Amino acid sequence: MLDAVVVGAGPNGLAAAITLAREGRSVLVVEAEETAGGGMRSMQLTEPGFVHDVCSAIHATAVGSPFFGDLPLSEHGLEFIQPPSPLAHPLDDGTAIMMERSVEETAAGLGADGPKYRRIFDPLVRDKGRLIPFLLGPRPLPRHPLAAARFGLLGLRSAVGLNRRFDEERTKVFFAGLAAHSIQSLRRSPTASFGLVLGLLGHAYGWPVARGGSQAIADAMVSYLRSLGGEVETGRRVETLDELPTAKATLLDLAPRGVIRVAGHRLPDRYLRALRRYRYGPGVFKVDWALDGPVPWRAEECSRAATLHLGGSSEEIVESEDAVWRNEVTDRPYVLATQPSLFDDSRAPNGRHTFWAYCHVPNGSPVDMTDSIERQIERFAPGFRDRIIARHTMSSVEMEAHNPNYVGGDINGGVQDLLQLYTRPAIRLNPYSTPVDGLYLCSSSTPPGGGVHGMCGYLAAKAVLSG
Repeated sequence: MLDAVVVGAGPNGLAAAITLAREGRSVLVVEAEETAGGGMRSMQLTEPGFVHDVCSAIHATAVGSPFFGDLPLSEHGLEFIQPPSPLAHPLDDGTAIMMERSVEETAAGLGADGPKYRRIFDPLVRDKGRLIPFLLGPRPLPRHPLAAARFGLLGLRSAVGLNRRFDEERTKVFFAGLAAHSIQSLRRSPTASFGLVLGLLGHAYGWPVARGGSQAIADAMVSYLRSLGGEVETGRRVETLDELPTAKATLLDLAPRGVIRVAGHRLPDRYLRALRRYRYGPGVFKVDWALDGPVPWRAEECSRAATLHLGGSSEEIVESEDAVWRNEVTDRPYVLATQPSLFDDSRAPNGRHTFWAYCHVPNGSPVDMTDSIERQIERFAPGFRDRIIARHTMSSVEMEAHNPNYVGGDINGGVQDLLQLYTRPAIRLNPYSTPVDGLYLCSSSTPPGGGVHGMCGYLAAKAVLSG
């Protein structure tokens, strides 16, 4: 009998397996796709020699994660590359707002709002060792209540509400871009917290890319797991728990819909109803490009960052995200983009480049947003379309087909609002356990939610070990 079987080799499934294997437990990971990785996969989507990250590309949560920080993944081939600046936000006037690693340098680019920005982020960065374990933890019960309270006074607001502290439009558009990673209406609480966390991570740890693509993270995790005696079996889709080998514990790196599919016949009706009520958020429409040169940004400083936020004004970003929550699309979407090949020459043939962008769309939307996204890029980088060699698109429907955990294209594994942030996927004292003995959940549909940080899997494995 195995000690544990993990279904799904995404970041959380692998994190759970590694945590158990490090304690001497025998572990088997079963993955439906031919490669491990989940949201960390990289593929040649456009032309031979162009390596594209299918979903996750920038890894601020990985380098800031307490779980990843304790792993010797560099010994297994993983290298993170830090661009000179974590983030660029180009504007219509041909300039760009830059997030620098230094809070002071970032504040210097925000005019009269510089001192206000420093008053917000200096304490957060100073308290990073206290805040990050709390923010990436399972429950809102902090070990350092004063640091958590300082964060909560700001983070429990809406992004629009926090932006009222600022006077400069540059600062407001910059923070709106950060907060829009929440994939919610920025008029809702606690969207400010997403902007604060991402700003904190950028200043404290950077927003790096993985050399060779995000697949390198998965490959290093698999290599480390095997060095601990764990096993990984790919290309095996699990349709029911009854197919799995006998184990003391089974952990599912699956969204609630997947849990119902494979384990519904064993789960009590009350718990099944809770899983069926689980709310998924908006999806994404994503485009990958092979380019014959770098993106021709009007603001040259944009070439110092791997990540870019494209939205001309704070109100435009707010309206774009509001439209998505009304199940509408806009012809001026807020666009998130990455240009990893500027810093990692293994991503494309010599002189060529990869580029990646997505926008938010209603859950399950089949609408093709390619033209709207490319027009937004051209707005800040005239001549971009002339650089395109090939493109590959994925609608929210196709995102789910690629990874069933992205229900309706929701890359966060479910809405992360106040109602569901700590009750995902159902209200239980231990969110990783189920009413079935020995059956646990470890996907991003458990706390702390989406992102390549491994904490959902780590905390689920801790629940197994303490049980």
